[in-house]
Amino acid sequence: MDTFLASRPDGLDVLALGEPTHGEPAFPRLRNHVFERLVARGFRSIAVESDRIAGLAVDDYVRDGVGGLDDVLATGFSHRGGELAANRELVQWMRTHNAAVPAGERLSFHGFDAPLEMISAPSPGPYLRHLRDFLAAELGADALPPRSGDLEALAGDDARWSDTAALMDPARSPGRTGDAATLRVLADDLLTTLDVHAARLGPARRRARLHGTAALGLLRYHAVAADPAPEARRVSHLLGVRDAWMAHNLLDIRAQEYRRGPTLLFAHNRHLQRHPSTWRLAGMDLEWGSAGAGIAAELGSRYAFLAGSLGASRALGLDGPAADTIEGMLAASAAGQGPIVERTRLTRPAAGAASRAGVTPEQGYFPLDAATVEHCDGVWHVDRFPAAAVAAAARIAALPGVFQQDAGPDDGAPEVAWDERFFFVGPDRRRPFASIVGHDIPGFDEASRLDRIGVFRLNIELGRARFEALFGYPPRDAEDHRGEVDFAAEDELFPHPQYALHGWAGVINPGPRTQGLVDELIAHAHGRAADRDRRRAASG
Repeated sequence: MDTFLASRPDGLDVLALGEPTHGEPAFPRLRNHVFERLVARGFRSIAVESDRIAGLAVDDYVRDGVGGLDDVLATGFSHRGGELAANRELVQWMRTHNAAVPAGERLSFHGFDAPLEMISAPSPGPYLRHLRDFLAAELGADALPPRSGDLEALAGDDARWSDTAALMDPARSPGRTGDAATLRVLADDLLTTLDVHAARLGPARRRARLHGTAALGLLRYHAVAADPAPEARRVSHLLGVRDAWMAHNLLDIRAQEYRRGPTLLFAHNRHLQRHPSTWRLAGMDLEWGSAGAGIAAELGSRYAFLAGSLGASRALGLDGPAADTIEGMLAASAAGQGPIVERTRLTRPAAGAASRAGVTPEQGYFPLDAATVEHCDGVWHVDRFPAAAVAAAARIAALPGVFQQDAGPDDGAPEVAWDERFFFVGPDRRRPFASIVGHDIPGFDEASRLDRIGVFRLNIELGRARFEALFGYPPRDAEDHRGEVDFAAEDELFPHPQYALHGWAGVINPGPRTQGLVDELIAHAHGRAADRDRRRAASG
C-alpha cells in the first residue's frame, strides 16, 4: 500500500478498495488493517456499502460515544452488515482511536449506499416526515410548502412501498401513481424551503437534507420499478439508479470531508469500477453505469480503484483458481493477503486469460475479467492460505497416516480461523501434532501479526523434553521468558505465543534458516502422534 500511494504524487481524494464478493470475511478484515495504516497517512474517513442515513448512528458512536455498541451495530448498518465481526472490530477501533485525539482529528464513518435491499425498497414517507417535522419545529407550520399536511395521505401505508411485489412486479408498484408524482413535487418544495432558510437552521439542517434527498431518491427508484419496460431493461435501470445514488452520496461525503483528508471507500467491485457493470441474472443480461464511473468523472485522477481478487475460500466453498485465469496468475505470483499488483503488470496477461470456471450464483463471486483489470489502478489479491502455506501443508499431509482438517463454517470454527489447517494421526482428531494458521485472533493470539501480507505460522507440538532442549527452559517457564521473544520474526523458531505451556513452538514463513530444523521437528511431532495412536489402538 505504501508503494502504491507513493506512485500517486498528486495525492488522492478517494481510495476505493473493491471486493469481488460479499461472502468472504477476509476482505473487510483486511480493509480494517488498511484503514489503520491510511489513518497514519492522513486519511480521516471511511465510507462503506451500507445505508447512509443508518450510518449516522455509527458516526455518532465512533466520534462522540453516543449510544451502545450493540445497538449501533444492530441499527447502523444495512444488508445485515452489523453482524460481521470485522465491522464490529472497525467500529470498536475507531471509537478507541477517537477517544484519544482532539475533536477536529476524529475519524468519521459513512455509509454511502441507498436505503435499499436486494428485493425491496422502503417508503419515502418516513424520510419526508423527518424533513417536514424538522422544518415545522424550526420555522413554524406557516413556513411549510403547500400540501405538507397531506403527506400522510399521499404516502399511504408504508407497506405498499416496501412490499417485495412492489419492486418485482411493475403493476404492483405505486411509483408512477398520481400520489407519487405529487410527493416528488412536495419533496422538492421541502428541500427548497430548507435551502431558503439555511442561515436560520444551522448544522442540523444537514441531516434533514439527507432525509429529503433519500426520499427523492426513493421516489425515483420506485418510479423505475413501475416501468412496464422489458424486464432486463427495467432491472438494469434500477441498478443504474442505485449506483448513481451511491455516487451522489460519496461526492457529498467528500464535500464534507475534503478539508480533513482523503476517504477510504469499500464496496463490491461492481460498484467501484469505472467501466459499465454487467451481471447475468435469472436469464437476463444486465448492464448499468457504476458508481465508480460517476465518482471518477468528478474526481479524475484523485480517484483510485483497487479491484479485489480472491483465491480459494472455505466461506464460499470456492476452490482455488486454475492457473490460466487472472486469479490463478495472481495466486502464483502474490504473497498472500492483500498484495497490490499494479494494473500495468496485468493488462497484457489478463487479455488472454481464461474466465474462472466452477463459480455458482450462490457463491456470489464475480470473477476478474480483462475489462476490470484494464480500467482499475491495481488489484489486491487475497489468498487466505498463500502458496507457500499450501506447499507446507502438502508436505505434512503426505506423512504416513496423517489426516488434514481444514477449518471452515461447516465445522463450527470461528470465522477468523477459516481456511486454517490442522494435522492429526489416526481417527481421533482431538489433538493435532501441527497446524498452519494465517490470521490473528483478536484479543487472544495477535503477537505474531499474522494479518501481514503473505504471512503464515507453522505450529508444531514438540513435547516437554524437546521444547526444553531447544529453548533452554521447560514449557512451564515460558511465560517468564516471554519478553525475550519476537513472536513476529520470520524464519525463526520460537515458543508458541499461547501454547508454549503445552510444549508447542511456532515459526513464521519457514525458509532457509529453519527449513531443515522444521522438517526434523515435524518428523518428531508426527512420530509422537503416531505413538499415541498406536497406544490408543492397542488399548481398544
